[in-house]
Amino acid sequence: MSGIITYRGTVYPWHCDHMGHMNVMWYVGKFDEATWQFFTTIGVTPGYMRDSHCGMAAVQQNISYRRELMAGECVEVLTVLIEMRERVIRFTHEMRNVETGDVSAICELTGVHMDRQARRSCAFPVAIRSAAQVYAEVE
Repeated sequence: MSGIITYRGTVYPWHCDHMGHMNVMWYVGKFDEATWQFFTTIGVTPGYMRDSHCGMAAVQQNISYRRELMAGECVEVLTVLIEMRERVIRFTHEMRNVETGDVSAICELTGVHMDRQARRSCAFPVAIRSAAQVYAEVE
C-alpha cells in the first residue's frame, strides 16, 4: 500500500497486555491519532472545525489484526483514501512494524462531515474534497 505517513510511534511496555503484546486499545488509539493527522492534511484542521462549526463523526471502523507488536517496536501508519463523497469519507490505515516492514494491522474507517450546531451531516467544502483526492490509491 502506498500512502501518506500519518503516525509514527513506539510500543511502550504499558501498551502491552498479559500476553506480552500491544493491547487492542492501543491500536485503536494510534489509528485515531493517524486519523486526525490525515484530516489535518486534507484541511479538516482544528481551526477549520472551530470556525465552521463543523466536525467529524466516525460511523464505522473495522480492524484486522495481522501480526502482534511487542514493547520497544517502532510503528508507522500509512493512510490512503478509498472514497470521498459529498458528506462521507472512507480511508484505510495500515500499521507497520518499521524494522521488519510487516503489516501489523489494517483499519478501514468511514467518517461523516457534521454540522455541529444542527447535529446533522453536511457537505464537505470543495477545497477539502479536492485536497483529499491527492491521497486516493492509484490503481
